[in-house]
Amino acid sequence: MATVLLIDASEEVQPVAAALAGGGYHVAHAALADVLHEPSEETPAVLLLNLLARPDASAVRNLLRSPDLPHGVASVALVRLDDLATLDLGAGFDDFIVHPAAAEEVLARVRRAIRVKSGLESDNTLRADDLHIDLANYKVYVAGRPVDLTYKEYELLRFLATNREKVFTREALLNRVWGYDFYGGARTVDVHIRRLRSKIEDRTHTFIETVRNVGYRFRVGE
Repeated sequence: MATVLLIDASEEVQPVAAALAGGGYHVAHAALADVLHEPSEETPAVLLLNLLARPDASAVRNLLRSPDLPHGVASVALVRLDDLATLDLGAGFDDFIVHPAAAEEVLARVRRAIRVKSGLESDNTLRADDLHIDLANYKVYVAGRPVDLTYKEYELLRFLATNREKVFTREALLNRVWGYDFYGGARTVDVHIRRLRSKIEDRTHTFIETVRNVGYRFRVGE
């Protein structure tokens, strides 16, 4: 169940929270000032910022641009129609919802933000061009063709794909995929990347990019 972190919730936006809960989302709450200082146990899929009370614009901008904000978290602003013309789109919002809104629109906007930001579809599948990763069943397909991956190859691909466009060093990948108590060297990552590429890439499909002298990242488009 994906989590929506509702920031600066108020009684006025409870219908929005109810619509999200009814749509299958877990709704957590936090104050704007506490989002980065008191992180929740689970990384949210979406930050839903309540701008109805007109919070400090610089604080909102600093949150969305903070390097401490987990990669891949979408952001949606909840605004009044009268404030739409002055909404700071440069702050980094992925989308906005004009309040009040029907439950169907709330859910559609949130789902779209998640899909655009992370590639995660509502059926719990990650999609990038012809690559489909079925997170529920641990299966991978390229252009409809099933791909046979080992557990570590799958975990490596899943981690990179859920953090698309972010560069990871070999050491970071060792820690995040193999664990901090793994004693193998960086070459372990190179070997698994090479094997993974041989199974999911060809002349028409390239998903993993080598960043020279740094590490690897999952590519999105050209």
